[in-house]
Amino acid sequence: MLFNLILFGPPGSGKGTQSQLIIDHYQFTHLSTGDMLRSEIERRTPLGLEAKKFMDRGALVPDEVVIAMISSRLDASTGTKGFIFDGFPRTTAQARALDKLLALKSTAIHLVLLMEVPEEELIKRLLLRGQTSGRSDDASEEIIRTRIAEYYNKTSPVADYYAQQHKLQAIQAVGTVEEVFNRIRQQIDKRFAELTSHPVSPDQRS
Repeated sequence: MLFNLILFGPPGSGKGTQSQLIIDHYQFTHLSTGDMLRSEIERRTPLGLEAKKFMDRGALVPDEVVIAMISSRLDASTGTKGFIFDGFPRTTAQARALDKLLALKSTAIHLVLLMEVPEEELIKRLLLRGQTSGRSDDASEEIIRTRIAEYYNKTSPVADYYAQQHKLQAIQAVGTVEEVFNRIRQQIDKRFAELTSHPVSPDQRS
């Protein structure tokens, strides 16, 4: 069976590092909406040209265009063991649209992991990263606090949406990379074991 995972994490939580470890360990396919948009635009596909129209005038790419890109990528990724969604969904409307798309493909989101780090630890990490990354948004504590607040404002409703489906698990993302990854692995393995021992039909997966 395909295993579909969403990994949420505020700036500085180590989400990028952990995503790569998950991909390497479980042989999942990484679905980054940002990467997909860039790829479709570079290849001048119909979806890419449609997305570029909105981006060129500074507008957000409509959800239906992004969902169509995800659908295309899901169909093209044969032989994968699962997908890890990165950067999507960001709103409950997108989460509902993703659920509908996956149901059409006889699958679902199986687990949503929320990486939790105390705010002061996030700020410390990002300021430290800013000393070497050259990123201006990592150099100012005020900007960092704004980014963290924006993340929580956007993520909270989506997290609540998946919590109501009993798919949300919090991960304490403080400790070594290995310690955090072990916690993530425990949750993925536990959920996978539940699904394989008690399989459900697609219409029961929401």
